[in-house]
Amino acid sequence: MDRVRLLVLLTVFVDILGLGVVIPVLPFYVERFSNSPQAVTTLIAVYAAASFLSAPLIGVLSDKYGRRPALIGSILSTSLGWFIFASGKSLLVLYVGRIIDGLAAGNLPVAQAAITDTVKDEKERGQVLGYVGAIFGIGFIIGPAIGGALGHLSVTLPFWFVGALAAVNAVLAYFFLPETRKQQEAHTHPISLNPFSPMKRAIQQKDMCSNYLAWGMFGLAVASTQSVYALFLNVAFGWEEFMVGLLFMATGIVLAVNQVFAMRNFWLKKFTEPKLELWMTAAFAFGYVLIGVASFPLFIVGAILTTFGQSVLRVVMNSQMIAKSNPTRRGEVMGISASIVSLTAAIAPLFAGWLFDLRPSLPFFAAAVFLGIGFFILYSAQKTLPTTLDPRQPVVSEI
Repeated sequence: MDRVRLLVLLTVFVDILGLGVVIPVLPFYVERFSNSPQAVTTLIAVYAAASFLSAPLIGVLSDKYGRRPALIGSILSTSLGWFIFASGKSLLVLYVGRIIDGLAAGNLPVAQAAITDTVKDEKERGQVLGYVGAIFGIGFIIGPAIGGALGHLSVTLPFWFVGALAAVNAVLAYFFLPETRKQQEAHTHPISLNPFSPMKRAIQQKDMCSNYLAWGMFGLAVASTQSVYALFLNVAFGWEEFMVGLLFMATGIVLAVNQVFAMRNFWLKKFTEPKLELWMTAAFAFGYVLIGVASFPLFIVGAILTTFGQSVLRVVMNSQMIAKSNPTRRGEVMGISASIVSLTAAIAPLFAGWLFDLRPSLPFFAAAVFLGIGFFILYSAQKTLPTTLDPRQPVVSEI
């Protein structure tokens, strides 16, 4: 692997490591200020709403001015947001911290655009996006273990740690991360500061509507369960911070093995990306049904299915969106992708908390329904659209 890709992946790794640190302890930290599951889900929704507005614009800025400055600015915002969050004495301060982080939430989509700037064909595109997915897995192997250990020392320590980690990441990116966007692929159109302009263009891109809709269903499914996962494990099996951290670590191991070895040598070798989109969506939905049953043996099977399903879908769904995008708008498309996930993450936790109050398993059954809708969207679209796409020959018009 070349130096540029390694540096981009290192930047992603440090960012994901921080996320892995806070996920197991976040609900328990928020419970210091409120005992309601709605407090946790609303906090996640506030961040998601802010990032929904900012991600496409940051993607556009990365297309015009380069991936490097956009990425560094986004990482610095993450650092500041976590520092404020860690110092919070009330829910209001926690909201402020997450909003600041969300208003420059471009780390992952800009990194995805940066690393796909270097690809030559479809297989290589899926491979490098698989590496990004593997970084997720490795981050979730190490991060939750660190978070659980730090959380035992102090409930605020994990958040101070990830704030400092992000600050170090920004410094490393400033000194060592090169620019990946080619000058001939620079965005030459006027930039609107209206955060809804990229979304308007997304709606006008008819060939990509099915991709965006299916990706939205994916986002709703993940957000419906992620915000209450730790609480569900506590209610269903009596697990607390340490056991939740171990589960996330085990999930990360499976995800990393899948992304590093199976993505290139099995999934992308044996199946086309559209077929993987379709059938992994079905497997993902079935996994959530098994988790919702709240029987431990079925939960293990469901956790494995959802881990494989989510890790493969994150690669192939984004890869297909990149394949259809014009190179001058690659950052924008990845920003729109992130914005869709943010929108679903702003909406889903609100009703997920309500569903959880009714019955802890209901958010998981709702997630299965969302994925079922996504399956039929993809199935219908694949009857009429090409099955493979060259990343250098986008099929959408330049709007």
